[in-house]
Amino acid sequence: MDLATLASGLDTVWVVLTAAMILLMEGGFALLEAGFVRQKNAVSIIMKVFVDITFGALIFYFFGFAIMYGKDFSGLIGTSGFFLDGDLSHIDLTISHETYWLFQCAFVIAVISIVSGAVAERINFHAYILFTIAMTGLIYPIAGHWVWSVGGWLGRLGMIDFAGSAVIHALGGFAALAAAILIGPRIGKFSEDGTANIVPPSNLPLASVGAFILWFGWFGFNSGSTLSATNASIGHIAITTMLAASAGGATCILFTMLRYRKSDPPMVINGSLAGLVGITAGCAFVSDGAAILIGAVCGMAMVFATEFLESKKIDDPVGAFAVHGISGSLGTLAVGLFAKPELIEGLGHGYTGLFYGGGFQLLGVQALGLAIIIVWGFSTTWVVFKLIRLAVPVRVSRDEELVGLDVGIHGVPAYSQDTDFIELDQLKR
Repeated sequence: MDLATLASGLDTVWVVLTAAMILLMEGGFALLEAGFVRQKNAVSIIMKVFVDITFGALIFYFFGFAIMYGKDFSGLIGTSGFFLDGDLSHIDLTISHETYWLFQCAFVIAVISIVSGAVAERINFHAYILFTIAMTGLIYPIAGHWVWSVGGWLGRLGMIDFAGSAVIHALGGFAALAAAILIGPRIGKFSEDGTANIVPPSNLPLASVGAFILWFGWFGFNSGSTLSATNASIGHIAITTMLAASAGGATCILFTMLRYRKSDPPMVINGSLAGLVGITAGCAFVSDGAAILIGAVCGMAMVFATEFLESKKIDDPVGAFAVHGISGSLGTLAVGLFAKPELIEGLGHGYTGLFYGGGFQLLGVQALGLAIIIVWGFSTTWVVFKLIRLAVPVRVSRDEELVGLDVGIHGVPAYSQDTDFIELDQLKR
């Protein structure tokens, strides 16, 4: 066996393992969101996660991957690779195209899961399936092509998004915002005078376990994006990932103690996730100190964003926009400030962060790319839901929402009752 074959084998094992870690994050999303919503909607969360994985993987295989990574057409869209067939020779990696697809499939599933939390407890299941198809087949792949594909126009400008603060998190976060605004708040979330009512989470220990699983999977998310088991930056990426998450959580512990006089558990959970989202774009290119600062700023910004949404009567049950939309945006811009010359060399465009003498060039590219992705994610989501509304209701009925989506839509409660048998017609009422 020659060295090239050995290296390819190691890279394949590395990418498959990290892809599996990212797929395990769906368990984290399931537990986190089920813990944050009311008990009567826990099954609904699980069913949406299964939609994300099953429909998301199939649609991405059928045509999403081709649109995202196929042979470039004018920097806008891919035109080959449907069903992983056709000309993909421009993807020059040490791993097979099938292995690369698996890793990218894990990413696309994560994007749609961001939107899931923002519309929890009131979205029609049929409408969610249709939106999943649109997000995994068109909205995300087109944005991803612009930044990550060979020939994508934002990538050619020099935009840097190592593992997806913009392409995955900002896109998903602003799509979540559009969906939450269009679908409206949960019944009883806001009083007539506009004040927000607290909807207690059903199971904070469950939500915290979900956050820990997401944290674990994030090492695959970021370090796996090297696509190589022998890449020297893997250790550095893992450290910046850990430091940013820790800084986000620690900042929220202290900040909520000062702001609310008590440390707020949901905020602390989301603070660590905000730090993870924020570091995703620059995890390979910023210093340890910058990672801590990015995580801390994202943690505090998440708190303010959560409060702002409630002041505007926008209901986001799990904080999807505050965690992903805001932190993803800040993390994307942070690359333009903190990218170190010795870490960013080899990318081909010669840009460095503003604080390292690079001027405003990289920051400007990052800001432009971020703005394009935000507008794309928000506007296309809005249009898609408007179109879906022509075919099926986007929101469940009032009775279904009040009884809970578990029984109202799926016909089964999340937890068994104190009886051996339940009459079937009781669940159908």
